[in-house]
Amino acid sequence: MSFPVAYGVTRDIADSLGSWWESSRGIIQPSEFIVGADNKIVHSSYSSGPLARTLAPDVISLLKLLSKYR
Repeated sequence: MSFPVAYGVTRDIADSLGSWWESSRGIIQPSEFIVGADNKIVHSSYSSGPLARTLAPDVISLLKLLSKYR
């Protein structure tokens, strides 16, 4: 990765990811990515609240589905 993950994300990094920056607390809102072995993004999720966040069982289901086509 060429940017901080989970800590130290700046507003410039948030902007480059297309993520929402919360100015009042100086934090990035959740931005989740699943990156394939070929370094391409196979799934992304942006959220400003608890809805639509990627859950572990969903990741497992997606990876199982993708493995069928490789």
